[in-house]
Amino acid sequence: MQTYYYVLASQKFLLEEEPTHEVLKERTRHYHEQEKQIDFWLVPQPAFLETPQFRELKAKCPQPAVAIISTNPQFITWLKLRLEYVSTGEFQAPSETIPDALASLAAVS
Repeated sequence: MQTYYYVLASQKFLLEEEPTHEVLKERTRHYHEQEKQIDFWLVPQPAFLETPQFRELKAKCPQPAVAIISTNPQFITWLKLRLEYVSTGEFQAPSETIPDALASLAAVS
């Protein structure tokens, strides 16, 4: 099992009010320059929120929600400091309740 760390916020906040795309674009560029494998993903309407352990968190976060999920805890800590008004945490996957850490409930258009 892998530990995944996340930053969670409303889609409106994370994708419209904050320059999140620029932050992720810069981080991607940096990883490519360092020849480092990407270890973060932007997941709209993350499926892990549907599990019983995240019921309270989902209730507190305006919907639709968006998560940035990473295997790098330092990156998530940095994002928390950068974005401020977000929730953070961690979970293990694959598990019985979270078979796919990056699963999304967003409709594909």
